[in-house]
Amino acid sequence: MTIGWGKVEQAISLAVAGLATGSMPAPIERDAVRDDALRKLAAVAGERGWSMPVLRDVAGPQADLLFPGGAVEMVEAWSDLCDREMVAAMLETTEPRLSQRVRQALLLRLPVDQAMRAGARTGFATLATPCARGALRRSLMRTINAIWQAAQDDSSGMTYVTKRLTLGAVYGTTLLYWLARGQNEAALAAFIDRRLAGVLRLGKLRARFSGRRPVARAAAV
Repeated sequence: MTIGWGKVEQAISLAVAGLATGSMPAPIERDAVRDDALRKLAAVAGERGWSMPVLRDVAGPQADLLFPGGAVEMVEAWSDLCDREMVAAMLETTEPRLSQRVRQALLLRLPVDQAMRAGARTGFATLATPCARGALRRSLMRTINAIWQAAQDDSSGMTYVTKRLTLGAVYGTTLLYWLARGQNEAALAAFIDRRLAGVLRLGKLRARFSGRRPVARAAAV
């Protein structure tokens, strides 16, 4: 089943809006064989789509046994793989500011790579179908949590929840921008900077109305 891009955009927006009502999804099965098959499939998925025949063609005749859940499981697992690669790439960061670590993580998660963007577009179209059963929201929740993990945030309690909801809105708009016009890294970085600056202004405004002095950490999304 294929759906139009407008429906995909709407599905992503609705999934982001629904993040507050969901609990953290269970971890996805991970192993090196699945990861290797996903990388091979993702390299061609933009042109050929996410399907069992394409998976068998690029990763071997038995590769379909790795993903009994079909295309939805493949895309969800690929998103998880991208999350893990982002976290690994951030391990050596020396950036002292939390907001800038979030910025770095966003740019790593949404790179200027035509094949990845094309694969993501067809992948989100798969996750946006009714048969996906919440896979889109689960993938977004894992990614947002992974970005905070990559940024080395150690918040807890309500601050933990609030930060993830705030980042959800930032990531949702940035994701849609990246999918549509993410071929220019400077433009994408400027877009992210505007989104993060908006969060900072909102934090200062809330602090002013509540009579509290804004805290630098809170301003970092």
